[in-house]
Amino acid sequence: MDGHLPEALSAPSHADQLPADVPVSIVLCVLNEQRHLEQAVRHALDQDHAGQLQLVIALGPSRDHTDQIADRLAAADSRVTLVRNPDPHGSTPAGLNAAIAETKYPVVVRIDGHAMLPRDYVRIAVETMRETGADNVGGVMAAEGETPFEQAVARAMTSKLGVGNAAFHTGGTAGEADTVYLGVFRRSALERVGGYDETFLRAQDWEMNLRIRRTGGRVWFQPKLKVAYRPRSTVKALSRQYFFYGRWRRVVMRRHEGTVNFRYLAPPVALAGVVGGLGLAAAGVRPAAILPAGYLVAICAGSAFEGRGLPTGAWVRLPLVTATMHLSWGAGFILSPRKLAELPSRIGGITMPDASH
Repeated sequence: MDGHLPEALSAPSHADQLPADVPVSIVLCVLNEQRHLEQAVRHALDQDHAGQLQLVIALGPSRDHTDQIADRLAAADSRVTLVRNPDPHGSTPAGLNAAIAETKYPVVVRIDGHAMLPRDYVRIAVETMRETGADNVGGVMAAEGETPFEQAVARAMTSKLGVGNAAFHTGGTAGEADTVYLGVFRRSALERVGGYDETFLRAQDWEMNLRIRRTGGRVWFQPKLKVAYRPRSTVKALSRQYFFYGRWRRVVMRRHEGTVNFRYLAPPVALAGVVGGLGLAAAGVRPAAILPAGYLVAICAGSAFEGRGLPTGAWVRLPLVTATMHLSWGAGFILSPRKLAELPSRIGGITMPDASH
């Protein structure tokens, strides 16, 4: 028994079939999202789903005009509700839990402040829930860039060279999955596992989906669900993003045994090879230079293949982007402090006892 997992409150039941017009709550947690918030809300509420919609926004301590925009949206549409993120830093899992606590309908859709839902998103998700009995349904993070750098990042984020074989990045066939992008949840599943673990500042989706699966639920990948995603626009921002992805993936692996696979180990192995090879070569062991040289050749060759069809400006940036993602993720993984995995889980606002001690 994993000491961080709460006991299931009850066995999941898929006999509680949802009606096609089931009312749906949509939640999002925002921080400094003045640029995209209004458009994200408009897309979220402009759905062809037959049931009622509610939208709950958890507001963090933004330094821009996000709160004013949210106030205006709530005043103009009674379906929009605002709550304050209880975390003083505006962390995503704490905000999502606060938003979920304000929802009133049996299906809960998670979105981001910069996610633009297609008009059929909720309807297809509910149809998939009804057909599969899944507790969580999600689809593809459809990365789309505008600048050459963003276009290169978008291509890397949707290629096996950049992110491995995760279906929610690269696409694939419908079926059960470890995790999905964002997610459309049965409320009963969220109540069963208690919501997001607020100690996971990243990878909170993966961690909660693990608890949903370990308490008997199903997570279902539906490739018809595609949400546009705007990638980071600079090397620094991209490196920071993937450093923290790697750091928190290590936390998941330390907390939950049996969640390691080769895809997660490849970036730290690549980083160790590059850094180790450069160090040994500098120390006079010249054959060791084959390691970083081999990685460079592989990245350039792979990028030349994966970058087919990109504009030239994006294509030439693809090797840099791919290497930044790999090596930053690997550094975050290697340098992830063990103490993060030893923090007691905080689920649904309740600190869980650490049974491992």
